[in-house]
Amino acid sequence: MADNQPDIMETKPDRRKQQPVENADRRADSSVEKRPSLVRRHPFWILSGIVVLAALIVGAWFGWKIYFYPYESTDDAFVAARSFSVAAKVSGYVAEVPVTDNQHVAAGDVILRIEPRDYQIALDQANGQVEVAKAAVDSAGAQIEAANASVDVARAQQNSAAAALQYAQQESARQQQLVKSGSGSVQAVQQAASTLQQDQASLAQMQANVTSALKNKTVAEAQKSSALASLKQAEAQAEEAQQNLSYTTITAAQPGRVVRLTGAKGQYIDAGQAISTFVPDEIWITANFKETQLTDMRPGQPVELTIDAYPDHKLHGKVASVQPGSGTAFSLLPAENATGNYVKVTQRVPVKIVVDKWPADVAIGPGMSVVPTVTVRPRN
Repeated sequence: MADNQPDIMETKPDRRKQQPVENADRRADSSVEKRPSLVRRHPFWILSGIVVLAALIVGAWFGWKIYFYPYESTDDAFVAARSFSVAAKVSGYVAEVPVTDNQHVAAGDVILRIEPRDYQIALDQANGQVEVAKAAVDSAGAQIEAANASVDVARAQQNSAAAALQYAQQESARQQQLVKSGSGSVQAVQQAASTLQQDQASLAQMQANVTSALKNKTVAEAQKSSALASLKQAEAQAEEAQQNLSYTTITAAQPGRVVRLTGAKGQYIDAGQAISTFVPDEIWITANFKETQLTDMRPGQPVELTIDAYPDHKLHGKVASVQPGSGTAFSLLPAENATGNYVKVTQRVPVKIVVDKWPADVAIGPGMSVVPTVTVRPRN
C-alpha cells in the first residue's frame, strides 16, 4: 500500500496540465466553426463572378456559332422524288401482273397486261376497212383513166366532125357557085346543104360528148378524193386500234420502284384507273432551312447527311439549288400577311440537295427524314 501511493500522487499533476491544453484546442475549434465561409463573406462578388463567367461562356458560344462555326444544319429535311400514279389507258380484264409491291423495275419492264383479244379484233376490223378504202381509191383511179380515154375519144370525134363540117361548107359554097354559073344543078345544091347541116349537128354532138367525158372525169376525180379521205380515216382508225392494243401492256417509262400496287389478275379496270404508284430512281433531299441560315449558303457547297432510318449510313452530297421564295409562298393557300395584327415569323426556304451516291443495301424513298449539315464557309 505504501508503495502505491506515491505513484498516484505523481499522476494527478499530469492530468491538470492536460486539461488546459484540451480546453484551448476546443476553444480554437469552436472559433474555426464560427468563422463564416467565403461565399457568406462575399456573396455579391461571387454571384457577380458567376454571372460574368456565364455571360462570357454564352457570348463565346454565340460568337462561335455566328462568326466562326462553318456549318448550317436542320432536321426539317426529307427525301423527295417526282412520284406519279401509273394508270390504265384502256379498260378490260387484267391478264397478268408480273411485278409485286416495292419491286425495282428497269425502263421497258412490264408492270401489267390487260386481256388484248377485244382490241386485236378491233385492229383487224380497222385493217379491213383500210383495205376496202384502198380498193375504192384504186377503183376511182381506174374510172379517172377511163374518163381520160373517153375524153380523148370524144375530142378525136370532135376533130373529125369539125373536118367534115369544113368540107361540107366548102362543097355547099362550090355547088351554089355552079348553080349561079349554070353549070350545076339544084339537086346538088340541096344535097350539099343537107350534108352541111348533118355535119354541123354531128360536130355539136361531138362537142357534147367531150363535155360529158370531161364531167365524168371530174366525177371520177371527186370519187377518188372521197376514197382517199375514207382511206385516211380508215388508216387513222387502224392506228388508233393499234395504239389501244399497245396500251393493253403497261410498261415502266423509266427505272424505279412499283409502290402500292392495286391491280390483280382477273380484275376489271377502267380507263384512267390507277393501278400503282411509281417512284423513279432519281431522288434528292429537300431541306427546309430557316431564311437566317441562307446568308452564306450557295450551290455547290458540300453536305453531310444522316438518314434517321439508317444512322450508320453517312452520305455525302452538295447543294444543288435554293428555291427563290419561301415554302409558304408556293403553297395552295399562301399566307396573307396584310393584317393589322401581323407577327413576324422566320420563314423556311426549301433547298435542293443531291447525294453523290445512295446506298444500295437499304430501301430509301420519298418522305424519309434526313439531317443535312452544309459547310457554308471553308474550314479554318
